[in-house]
Amino acid sequence: MLGRFLLKKSVHFVILLLVLAGLAFSAVTENPVRQRLQVAVFDQYNRWKPRPASDAIKIVDIDEASLKEIGQWPWPRTILARLVEKLSEQGAKVIAFDVVFAEPDRTSPQNWQKIAGVEEADALSPLFAEMPDHDDVFARSIMASSRVVTGFTAAHEPPADRMPVLRKDVLFARGFEDTEQKNIMWSLYRPPGLALNLQPLADAAAGTGSFIATPDQDGIIRRVPLIINYKDTMYPSLALEAVRGYQGWGKNIYWQKPKKVGDFDPAYLLSVGLIGSKANIPTDADGKIWTYFRKIENSEYISAAAVLNNAAPSLQDKIVFVGTSAEGLRDIRSTPLDIFVPGVEVHVNIAEQILQGKYLLRPHVVPYMEGLFVFIVGFAVILMAPFMGALATGAVSFIAIALVIMVSWQLFLTKGVLFDPVYGALSVFILFLLSATFSYFRVEAERRQVKQAFGLYVAPDLLSELSKNPDKLQLGGETREITVMFTDIRGFTGVSEALTPSELIQLMNDFLTPMSDLVMKNRGTIDKYMGDAMMAFWNAPLSDADHAANACRAALQMNKALAPINEGLLAKGHKKLLQAGIGVNTGLASVGNMGSRQRFAYSALGDTVNLASRLEGQTKAYGLDLLIGEETAKKVADFAILEIDIIQVKGKEKPARVFTLWGDESDAAQPDYKAWKEKHDIFLKSYREGAFTRAQIYCEELKNFAPFKKYYDMMQERISALIKNPPQNWDGVFIATEK
Repeated sequence: MLGRFLLKKSVHFVILLLVLAGLAFSAVTENPVRQRLQVAVFDQYNRWKPRPASDAIKIVDIDEASLKEIGQWPWPRTILARLVEKLSEQGAKVIAFDVVFAEPDRTSPQNWQKIAGVEEADALSPLFAEMPDHDDVFARSIMASSRVVTGFTAAHEPPADRMPVLRKDVLFARGFEDTEQKNIMWSLYRPPGLALNLQPLADAAAGTGSFIATPDQDGIIRRVPLIINYKDTMYPSLALEAVRGYQGWGKNIYWQKPKKVGDFDPAYLLSVGLIGSKANIPTDADGKIWTYFRKIENSEYISAAAVLNNAAPSLQDKIVFVGTSAEGLRDIRSTPLDIFVPGVEVHVNIAEQILQGKYLLRPHVVPYMEGLFVFIVGFAVILMAPFMGALATGAVSFIAIALVIMVSWQLFLTKGVLFDPVYGALSVFILFLLSATFSYFRVEAERRQVKQAFGLYVAPDLLSELSKNPDKLQLGGETREITVMFTDIRGFTGVSEALTPSELIQLMNDFLTPMSDLVMKNRGTIDKYMGDAMMAFWNAPLSDADHAANACRAALQMNKALAPINEGLLAKGHKKLLQAGIGVNTGLASVGNMGSRQRFAYSALGDTVNLASRLEGQTKAYGLDLLIGEETAKKVADFAILEIDIIQVKGKEKPARVFTLWGDESDAAQPDYKAWKEKHDIFLKSYREGAFTRAQIYCEELKNFAPFKKYYDMMQERISALIKNPPQNWDGVFIATEK
């Protein structure tokens, strides 16, 4: 009872709906596994279509060559002061340091006393006091440049009574309610503490910004905060502050709302200046931006040593980030494009995409759209599965999966929208798999019932069709194109006379078994056995687009399959061997369950069937093993085919063109066949035109072709009779008097 209950469609429907609801709900919730799959796809999109490059930003690199020439890090601040001066002289519009100068320069003269001896220290102390402090030199250089952005980063412990220097406040534009402002402030990244620059350096800088990067759980940086909240004060990132300087140091950074609310509008915008700003930056509600990465080329790096030696290219109107690629300084990050890149490249990518206006977006509405896709397509799969079958439902499911992948990719290409195709595709696949599994169990239960009742009475193909559609178990049929085959044993009476009844039964089984196997192997349906004869057809009940070709292949293989049987007869001393006569014809016929309401069978009726039977009968008269009708010949035109005659078979008023097969497609390409066919066509044309003498000459030449010798002998006899008694109104049609 429980088994029957679990096989009910209604039970399966409820289970599938519950699974669907869970999958749709999960699409809009936080799920670590789903998010990892999701960002893996977004990373791949970034790799396939990275952001294009621009020439607005350069990197001055504290590289291995610079360390080798100047000395180990940290350098004296006097060298950094000279670096700022050189960059300013070369026209850099903004100089942003991806470095924190949190401690005084240990190489300043005031610190030399600590490393000198006591006596020497007392003697040199007045001299040291008169020499400039290196940090002051660096601060004056920064002040004179008026284009330097210093950076700070997160620390575990907050420095006492220290706050970053904020040159311009981050403000809210009109339209933000107090509650909304508080929500934004609460959502921003809030570090526990900060590692800050020395106060003189921070005071001298034109701007300051955070270079805090927040990698995902896998260590890859994808979303970076453009604004952080430290002690209820908003600070821009290093990249955003650099862009502010590039736009104009007097401008503020504003929170704005999108002017119109659409499907893919971001939660908020950050703008440098309110009106006519060139940098309207879409952010999430937590002030983070999806970084659209590109690969930074080596040519975009300029060695710090080259700048100091006046060997650097022009930096006119460029944003210059000062960072390091030296492995020993350990400023290495992971991005979707590379797991080992200098950290400065992250800031370059952010600043550059802001200047270009090229962004990656994942607005809050997108997860709901992903969930809606799961619900709509999943519900459609659940509804279709019981009625369309696994293949059709699978096709629809995979089309939907392909479409969501294409839509996701197009959204990325055209709008920069990050739409996750993976979760939706997996959800649809899971629902399809469950639906198909439930349908399979139900169908198998129905099939077992049908097989138990009819397994001993009907053909396997028909049984399979009835298992799929039990409603077909009723009288009736349809008209459809089929290919029909009749086979018969030549000279069966002569062979059977020399056999005992048991040997005769064994011989029949030995003959019909390989013939039947060939029919089924080539997708045919066996209709019935009639003594030593068999009827089969193709394209019913199962559709077969190549039914004519499959029937012809089966026919070509049949006489070859008789070889082992004939070897057995020869071994037993029998002189007469088995040979099959085969007729094949294609056309419309009525196929279906025929008989009475008490007893019926699946069969085919019609003129097409009758002609196939007549063709099998004519194989004896023509001395050929195989004859096919004109419609069959048209459908297998690439086989090795010969037209044999135009005959009017007994019981039919309309003449029919008759053909035979020499082989399949490979045989049709043989030179022997082509040469023979060319002569045969001339012979047949001469015969039909009434040029009997010429036809007889060709016939005499062609009869040496052993497989068709009996046919040409028969035609010679017919032509000789026509020469003796010339026909009136000759139309080339031969009237067959026997079936």
